[in-house]
Amino acid sequence: MDIQYYDDIIIGSGKAGKTLAPALVADGRKTALVERSLNMIGGGCPNIACVPSKTMVASAEVANTVRNSAAYGINTAPPTVDLAAVIQRKRSVVQSLRPINFNNLHTSLGDGLIIGTARFVAPKTIEVATAEGDTRLLTAERLFINTGTRPLIPSVPGLKEAEFLTSESIMELEQLPEHLIVLGSGYIGLEFAQMFQRFGSRVTVIGQSEQILSQQDPDIAIAVQRLLERDGIEFLLKAKVLRVERSGNATKLFLQVADQEMELQGTQLLVAVGRTPNSESLNLASAGIATDARGFIRVNDRLETNVPNIWALGDINGGPQYTHIALDDYRIVKANLIDGGNRSTRDSEALLRSADRLVPSCLFIDPELAHVGLTETEAQQQGYAIRVAKLDARDITRAQTEGKTDGLMKAIIDTETGRILGCSLLCHEAGEVISTVQMVMQAQMPYTVLRDGVLTHPTMTEGLNMLFSKF
Repeated sequence: MDIQYYDDIIIGSGKAGKTLAPALVADGRKTALVERSLNMIGGGCPNIACVPSKTMVASAEVANTVRNSAAYGINTAPPTVDLAAVIQRKRSVVQSLRPINFNNLHTSLGDGLIIGTARFVAPKTIEVATAEGDTRLLTAERLFINTGTRPLIPSVPGLKEAEFLTSESIMELEQLPEHLIVLGSGYIGLEFAQMFQRFGSRVTVIGQSEQILSQQDPDIAIAVQRLLERDGIEFLLKAKVLRVERSGNATKLFLQVADQEMELQGTQLLVAVGRTPNSESLNLASAGIATDARGFIRVNDRLETNVPNIWALGDINGGPQYTHIALDDYRIVKANLIDGGNRSTRDSEALLRSADRLVPSCLFIDPELAHVGLTETEAQQQGYAIRVAKLDARDITRAQTEGKTDGLMKAIIDTETGRILGCSLLCHEAGEVISTVQMVMQAQMPYTVLRDGVLTHPTMTEGLNMLFSKF
């Protein structure tokens, strides 16, 4: 088989890969990008994750607003949710983005955009089974792996036979589940739990730990759980699934909850217990590329694998699984390989003792939960002398005008330097407001910048004036 030679090969067109490819071409590099499916051009975020799920979150919020419109002085009939129409709207949004991603890549790469499945056959050589049914052999001076992750399916007796849903297949349902059981109490599980409760399903969330959102401080996790319980969502925590059975239109779970065994029956089961890397089909052993026990590719702080001139970007490298981190992975590689810079994932210059990038996150429930930096627990574990401030969201004028008074703001500062160590915002528009806190942290400015800054009234960001005045 003839070998085709490139300067660079990218495997996977996620945020890092699709952004890196045009930059390499502009740098004069002959570049190929291999993506397994036309329907996955652009990666998971626009096709099966962030964009479609947040599109459906928006529909659920509209249903909830209509249902509660009397509180705003607007009388209307209770909403009827047409789930098939919700799914079609989601599909339309996704399909509108695919041509944009395809055209951007095809314009830059031309025939270098290859649709097919790649596997290593040597350290710098891959074999591609193309969508046309033939096989191509490609080699390059440098390779970049950006193949992402997929839903993790736990080993539970009877689960594979139970016709369970994942975060992908649940977004193709066109009939509303009467009773949706959600296995997993993390970000993905909670977003779908509230979404389908607002569509009209009964929802039960099963969590293995004693609190939901195990990486958050207990007070924040408890506040989120209480808000979701008020919506009508039921929780079973400290629960282990012993086996699953499917009979007719019912799914039955046999559980151990604390020291008791119980049964729970629902019409659909969503498995949302985490993500696993798309690495096993890559035949990484042929290239000598090291992975951890879960299959994530090991990288250093410059995103280099143990094999020279091979990098791993985005979710596949085991870092925080966010699209904005994949974008920053691209920036690191571009800075080092194209711009003559010297960037790494530790470019925060030890803003925190963890000495890594500041990674903001947002849980898109209502109200949103956004976080950046350390939690109170983490700050204590790292030996900081800290002060903690909290503000009830109902004290913010904009929250009152919007009728969105649920939640709280929480901040942790270093008493020695006055710098912000971390912040959690459980409130309306938290995902937007957290960026203001992040910018102050990155600039290494003291918390007084937010305490004394002239912020627009009335906005949710203005709540930061009030929060940081509590120190």
